[in-house]
Amino acid sequence: MVETPKDFIQKEENVIIKGNVAAAYAAKSARVQVISAYPITPQTTVVEKLSEFADNGEMPGTQYIKVESEHSVLASIIGASKAGTRTFTATSGQGLFYMHEMLHWAAGARLPIVMAIASRGPAPPWNIWADFTDVLSQRDTGWMSAFCSSHQEIYDEILMSYKVCEDHNILLPKFVAYGGFILSHTSKPVIIEDQDKVDNFLPPLLDEEGWPHIWMDPKRPMMFGNLIMPSGFYQEFRLKIHDAHIRAKEKIIKAAQEFKQLFGRGYGNGLIQEYKMDDAEVGMIIYGDLALQMEDAVDYVREEGYKVGMVKLRHFRPFPTEDIIGVAKKVKLLGVVDRATAFGSQTGGPVSCEVKAALHGTKDTANILPIINGLGGREVTLEQQKNQLRKLVKFNETGEVPKDTIHGTLWDCLLEVK
Repeated sequence: MVETPKDFIQKEENVIIKGNVAAAYAAKSARVQVISAYPITPQTTVVEKLSEFADNGEMPGTQYIKVESEHSVLASIIGASKAGTRTFTATSGQGLFYMHEMLHWAAGARLPIVMAIASRGPAPPWNIWADFTDVLSQRDTGWMSAFCSSHQEIYDEILMSYKVCEDHNILLPKFVAYGGFILSHTSKPVIIEDQDKVDNFLPPLLDEEGWPHIWMDPKRPMMFGNLIMPSGFYQEFRLKIHDAHIRAKEKIIKAAQEFKQLFGRGYGNGLIQEYKMDDAEVGMIIYGDLALQMEDAVDYVREEGYKVGMVKLRHFRPFPTEDIIGVAKKVKLLGVVDRATAFGSQTGGPVSCEVKAALHGTKDTANILPIINGLGGREVTLEQQKNQLRKLVKFNETGEVPKDTIHGTLWDCLLEVK
């Protein structure tokens, strides 16, 4: 086993920090061994804070690598992970797009890399505010992906992600995404956990043998990434990645249960988190920072006498198909709010597309109203979310399609343009 540095000490502490700093603290608590960094707004302060930790001797033994591009960030992390180390990095928007080729290399090699994404709108037109199109557009790279709605959840989800990613029956990389500026640069209280408790929760760091499927050892030479002919095992490799995603659902649920038992904070079953859905007639599926505000909207609209509820989607990959079907059998109508785009698809948003696909062929499930709002960081007020719920209620009662429903998707709160 890798020897634990004697001076690596973190006692439980309640601090008021930005979301990006919470991500950096999580990487520190996880004892990551290699960090590769390149700045991009609104992610930059994640790797800046980690550089402070490393420079101040607070992460003994950690290698901090500065590179010339996001492509090089992931290329270096892939090499480090192959060698059997716990790795971490962060990026946003165009930086994630620049990594795209290497995302496939990381997933194809089954490397348990964890990456924080301070999500922002794709360019052009230029935008650096909250929009999850960046991470959702990487759907088919083989990476798992999770959404966070609070600063504490950023810290917690990164820890839970290492627990799942490094499980030898999973071995997949993962994005942990949260809204740029809305969470990345605002300050909220976060509990930084006692290091001994974190160590007990996470898998131990690897010894020199490395991962069970890939290693760098001159005594055990291995050929990696070579050409596979059509008659070879290429298709079977892809099936194994898909199988690992399906198995990961159970691991995510178990990790969430163990996390709650040890640290006292719960996030539904890990895949989704329901809010007042048991007696609801209509509900809303939503993700990211807007989910917390939607809880308040649900409370207000219930006070008006309407039975409404909400589901926070925590994981996009693996997609919680069984949970979504279960939710859709509870209500008559589900709104699905996307803060991202899926141009030319059956709906305007990627999550609403996935929900519709999950329900296809299953009887007695809710009708779906796809909704898009808040793109590019546009403000979504509590009153707007209350109105979205009221529109669902009216649509369910009268069948009247809400205004601004275009190609079957409600583009809520559009500006008046000629």
